[in-house]
Order: sequence, then structure tokens, then C-alpha cells
Amino acid sequence: MTNNRASGILLHPTSLPGRYGIGTLGEQAKKWIDFLHKSGQKYWQILPLGHTGFGDSPYQCFSTFAGNPYLIDPDILLNKGWISKYDLPISQKDDDLVDFGDIYLTKFVFLRKVFSNFKKNENSEDFDNFCEENKSWLDDYAIFMQLKDFNNGNPWLKWDDKYRLRDKKALLEFAKKEEGGIAFYKFCQWLFFVQWNDIKQYANNSGVDIIGDIPLYVALDSADAWATPEVFQFNESRQPTHVAGVPPDYFSETGQLWGNPLYNWERLKERNFDWWVERVKASNDIYDIIRIDHFRGFEAYWSVPFEDETAMNGEWVKGPGNELFDVLKRELGNLPIIAEDLGVITEPVEKLRDDFDFPGMKILQFAFHSKDGNTYLPHNYQRNAIVYTGTHDNDTICGWYNTLEDFARDNVHTYLASDGDDIHWKMIRLAWASTAKIAIAPLQDFLGLGSKGRMNTPGIADGNWQWRFHEKDLTEDMSRVILFFTKLFDRN
Repeated sequence: MTNNRASGILLHPTSLPGRYGIGTLGEQAKKWIDFLHKSGQKYWQILPLGHTGFGDSPYQCFSTFAGNPYLIDPDILLNKGWISKYDLPISQKDDDLVDFGDIYLTKFVFLRKVFSNFKKNENSEDFDNFCEENKSWLDDYAIFMQLKDFNNGNPWLKWDDKYRLRDKKALLEFAKKEEGGIAFYKFCQWLFFVQWNDIKQYANNSGVDIIGDIPLYVALDSADAWATPEVFQFNESRQPTHVAGVPPDYFSETGQLWGNPLYNWERLKERNFDWWVERVKASNDIYDIIRIDHFRGFEAYWSVPFEDETAMNGEWVKGPGNELFDVLKRELGNLPIIAEDLGVITEPVEKLRDDFDFPGMKILQFAFHSKDGNTYLPHNYQRNAIVYTGTHDNDTICGWYNTLEDFARDNVHTYLASDGDDIHWKMIRLAWASTAKIAIAPLQDFLGLGSKGRMNTPGIADGNWQWRFHEKDLTEDMSRVILFFTKLFDRN
């Protein structure tokens, strides 16, 4: 991570334009990188790249190691001669939003045709090498996905005991019987990583680094939980004993019950945190900088009994703290990590962050709801911080501004010496002018979009993660303004 002042734009690849109903890792991704380079941006920040499941959240994936097959670009496969143009999954849906239901029904049908043609006509040496190099996670992921298909998509906790409890004989028999289906899921991962590595190399060659995301927790219905139950808080029947959440606060009288399995940190410590070392190493291979979501959970985490229906009866339990990061540093060297330190953060959490010199996050939308001592106001920043106008969980700047209470809006006007005109550019300028070493804004804020451009609303199950932009939105004028601010505040 550079110590020089720099800036970037937050955009998940699913939001890229194109004719396939969802952004892909093809030509439009490279055009986006060209726009970043032309606009003087050093960073492209993305959300987790994992294979999403029910709810379509990139923070609830079927594997912490696997990539999302939805992002595979069909045009690249067409150009290789692996598919006919008549089989391309061209979407007839609204280009403004991703219809994940439609993508689920069409993308895998398309990819199975590609796989069938590949098996008939291609030398599989590169594919075979990929499978061998990644077998530590790929074998479990592929059989997990095929077992989900076999069980009509049901979570693994509802499978027959022989599969749920991973009976070796049953799994060997299943793997032999379903060899083709298992190979298909491995094939999709090969396609994904070939395309992603090409995009990352293109970005790096253009002077753009990728900031990627690691969620602290994995999904309960995941290959990780199913294949390595010993590193989670499960009983002998593979039922979680405790799950993740956050305690009651001003926003929720009952807290938030996330339901993710909690780690068995004592067991992981006995194993020298090997599972986490492999997880961070894998992320370090595909990103240039890693943002760790819910960083405070490493110091202490909210533990809720599995049978509870709310998070009210949870308790704070000490996490691994410095021990984990000492091991990661020893095994992997100094890692470029951003600590997502939002919410109610205690002194021990701040100390853990600062002991390893990880920059924290500052969100401008949090800066104007109180007048005195607000740590999100730019004049209170330490240099080792990343400032955001907002994150994927926030409303857009324009949507946020339009719903502010009067006193908060007055604070904005006073601080910016502005009447609120062009508020999105004023807030971007404020972020870029701050002392934080890196400034990031979502593309939606550069476009001046209202709440319809919001990526995610926490606590709302439907309508998230769908936003896309159009190629015509990336204008020369916008690029020049971004470059102007970037140069003005010495961020390039």
C-alpha cells in the first residue's frame, strides 16, 4: 500500500455495463480500468468476489475461496471458439438492475454448454494444472456445489447424515457417480480465475491497484463450514452452538442476528491459525490491498446462542487479537490491510489496529450528526486513514443529503460553506482535500445519483446488490473533473 496520497473509486464488477444482465470480467472491465487511469485514480475498490447464494449478497458466499461464476465473460469464451453466438446468454431485462433470478437460470445453462464443448475439443492441461494447484479448497467446493444440486439447493445442514457428516465412503461413491458435475464446478472456477487474473494484470499494468474485501465471517451454508467444521463452533451433530451478530443499540432494541458460524479460536490457535493463513494468502494473491470487514471481531465478538431468535442474549467474547496477526505477519510478511473499524469501537480495538499500523476507515456521512469531537470530520483525521464519502452500505451522497434532519443539514452547510448545491461534488472535494492518505468514493456519488443508486440497505432482504451503470455515464467531462481534484489535492 502506497504511503503517498492517492484516491480511487468503489465499484463492484457486477455493476459494470454490458449485454449479459450483469457486469463481467471482459472488455467493459478493461474500459472501466482505462477510465480510472485517465482520471488519475490509483485504486479500484470492489466487494467480495465470491460465489453468491440466496439473497445475492457478496458477504454470504458458498466459499471464501471460490470466485463468482456470474462474472465470467461470455464474449471471451465466444472468441475462443468454445460457444456459438446463438448460445450467448444475452439479457432481455432492464440494464439498470441485475436480475439475479434470471442470471441464475441462464448463466449456468450457458456455462454447461461451454464445458461440454471444451471437453470435446480442447486440451485440458491448463485446467488440470489449475485443479491440482487449488485442490486444497477446490475439491471440497466442487463436491459441495454438486451435493447442493443433488439436494435441490437445500443447505448442507438438511442433507442426509452421510453427506452432512462427511462419511468418507459415501463421499467417494458420490464423487465417482457425479464426476462430470463436480468437474463442471471446477471448470467454472478455472474460467473465473483466468479472466480475473487477466483483469488484475491489466489494472496493475495501468497503474491501478485492486482493493478487495474479506468478510470476517463465512456463510453457514458454505463449503468452508461443511468441509472444515472443526474450525467453527459446532457440536458433534454439526449444529452451531453459537452464531454471530451485534448487540442491541440505538438502531435496534434486539440487536442484529447475522447467524454466521463463529470460529473456534482455541482450535485454530492450536493449528497455528492455518485456515486463516490460507484464507488471507488466497486473498493476497487476487487483490493488491485487503479490506477486512468487521475488524473489531478479532478483538472481541458478539456470541449469540444458536437457538435464540434475537441477538439480545449474546455476550462479548475475546477474539484472537494480536496472536492471529503475529502469525499472519510471520507466515506472509507485512500485509497491506485496511481495517473496517466502523461502529462502536473500543480502545482495545484501536490498539489492535494501530499495533499493526493498519489504516482505519472514515465515513463522511457519519460526520455531521454531532458538532463536537466527531472523529469523522476531516480536521480530526490521522493521516493513516482511508476516507470514504460512503460505503456500499450507505445511501448515496445525494440520497443521504435529501433525508438529513435539519440540524445535520445545517452542519453540512456550515462545514462546507455551501448551500448544498452539487452536494455530491462538494463532498468528494472534501474527501480528496482531507489529510487521509487515501480517498475513495462510490461511482454513484460521482454520477450524483439519488437513493435509487444505493447498492445495499442493511436489514432489508430484497432489492440489494443490483445497481448498474451505463457505458455512456463515463463522460470525458467527469473524468476531467476527477483528475482536476486529484491533481489539486496531490493524490496522483
